[in-house]
Parts: sequence; structure tokens; C-alpha cells
Amino acid sequence: MQQALSSAQSVEASLTQFSLETQNQQAKQLYESLSQQQKNIVQQLQTRYDQVIKEEPQFNKNQ
Repeated sequence: MQQALSSAQSVEASLTQFSLETQNQQAKQLYESLSQQQKNIVQQLQTRYDQVIKEEPQFNKNQ
């Protein structure tokens, strides 16, 4: 689960970087929208991850 969270954060960072690097306004808007959607996914994964760690202490060994 921690790996999925890290990957999702990486995707969000990449999308944000793409939006900053492009000069094409249509592409910029698309990347910004996708980045925001990915941010929501990251937040959901983080919430679930925190819940699992709290409820299942055996998973806390890898932190």
C-alpha cells in the first residue's frame, strides 16, 4: 500500500511538472485538471493507509 501511495504521489508530481513546462494552454489546463484529480486520489490513499496502520499495527513494521 505504501508503494501505491508513493507511485500516486509521483504521478501527481509529474503531471504538475508537465503543466508548468508546457506553453500550450489547452495542454496546461488538461495537466492541471489531471493533477488535481490525482491529488484527490493521493489524499484518499493516504487516508486509507493511515487507517490501516492504525487498525492493523503489524503493517506499521515497515515504517
